[in-house]
Amino acid sequence: MHYYQHHIGDFIKDTSFLTNEEVGIYMKLLWLYYDTEKPLPNSLHELSMKVNGRDKEQAISGLLGMFFTLKEGNWHHKRCDREIAHYHQQLEAASKAGKASAAKRALNKRSTDVQQPFNDRSTTVQPTNNQQPTTNNQQPNIKQRSASSLRPDDVSESVWDDFLAIRKAKKSPLTETALKGIRREAGAANLTLEKALQMCCARGWQGFKADWVTDDLKKDDHYKQSLDIIFGRNRREKDITPNNLLEG
Repeated sequence: MHYYQHHIGDFIKDTSFLTNEEVGIYMKLLWLYYDTEKPLPNSLHELSMKVNGRDKEQAISGLLGMFFTLKEGNWHHKRCDREIAHYHQQLEAASKAGKASAAKRALNKRSTDVQQPFNDRSTTVQPTNNQQPTTNNQQPNIKQRSASSLRPDDVSESVWDDFLAIRKAKKSPLTETALKGIRREAGAANLTLEKALQMCCARGWQGFKADWVTDDLKKDDHYKQSLDIIFGRNRREKDITPNNLLEG
């Protein structure tokens, strides 16, 4: 034993008549008892050597007769025997609990090992119609194309990079499906894909809808028609704009 409960009150009451030296010898006798976990030998010479009291055999003899009981050739102490017995009971209980836990883990492991072959076969091997097994590691590794590789031939690299930057900032990766949708909407607005993407970059759009620009285009056409009526078709040759109208 490396630990025992020392009840200070009981110890002081039982040893109040002892000298400090005798208290020290008694404590060493108790420590020897607990350390060996067995009664003390009936040999004053041996005990005096072990408690470093070679010239104190008379005091040791008196302490043995006062606090210990001689049984079957050894000195017993009631309190020490009780504490040691309790200690061994705790060890036995802990050992049983540990063995039960180990047995349960071993049982669970065996159960897992039995199920594993069936799980491996059902998940990794799939027979085909011609009885040729196809394992998971034989499946083709299909990767999606990166956004930069999706750039169409009719869109300049600078416009494409600017548009991808907007999509990235909005955390909206560009896919082939999304790009086809933008091209379709651009066609509905009578715009090239490049022109539609330029408008997206200018206005911070991550996508494009024909309806978003139809009204603006109509207003622009109406403005041009009004200038034709007032100044004639030849105004285009003179580059007539609201600014140079004021200058004129």
